[in-house]
Amino acid sequence: MDFMHAVFFAILQGATELFPVSSLGHAVVVPALLHWGINQAAPGFLPFLVMLHLGTAVGLLIYFLGDWLGMARGVLGLGYEAENSAARGLLLRLIVATIPAVIIGFLFKKPLTHLFATPLIAALFLVANAGFLLLGERLRGRALRDGKGLSYLDALIIGLFQCLAFLPGISRSGAAIVGGLRRGINHEAAARFAFLMGTPIIFAASVIEIPKLLRAHQLHALFGTALLAAIISGVVAYASTAFLMRYFKGHDNWALTPFAWYCGLFGAGSFLLMLAGW
Repeated sequence: MDFMHAVFFAILQGATELFPVSSLGHAVVVPALLHWGINQAAPGFLPFLVMLHLGTAVGLLIYFLGDWLGMARGVLGLGYEAENSAARGLLLRLIVATIPAVIIGFLFKKPLTHLFATPLIAALFLVANAGFLLLGERLRGRALRDGKGLSYLDALIIGLFQCLAFLPGISRSGAAIVGGLRRGINHEAAARFAFLMGTPIIFAASVIEIPKLLRAHQLHALFGTALLAAIISGVVAYASTAFLMRYFKGHDNWALTPFAWYCGLFGAGSFLLMLAGW
């Protein structure tokens, strides 16, 4: 992988991990469309992706640092009792929401990834993601404007929705936001919870791969490029999060619709081009 490809992957990861358009789906489809000939099964490719995910997670952590520090103060009892209680409650709900991804990811992630992570199938799942986002908008529940009414059952169901993203082409953030909409949370509150929930998941998924990272001699030769790509991914992730939080706040009635149309057109167009031998 040359430098320009690495930078492109960094920007793609930093943006699509947060936008409800599926980072994995794009990582599979885009290189196939551009005929880059990148071997994603190569020993050095996975460690490179780990670096990008670490960068994305750091970008998310920095953006929501105030929330995480608030939860830490709540656990340590350093704030007012009402603040501590709210912070501990949020942390416990995030833990509950993360449990399904940990269990399902441990049991089924590799079989699902190997089964569906081909360009044609990923393109079809991008179309499925479009339908899922549109359905989520149509079937949303009554909005709780501040999201403070989130229960432990709500958190668990949002976590279950998130697990749909183990299928390449289904967006993790999009699935979690749809889950929030179904439980009566507005787009802004659902997105905040989805992004907070995603931060430890992305970190954990990266940490699991660290032993492979340390054994990957190919990465050692490309460490400078991979580190720069991780920084770019983190910066793009931070900017994407800042944009999306403002966007969801200002477009609560139809916020997922443009992303659905994009996924549908891009997925269907990519599928037809690849089917035609592009």
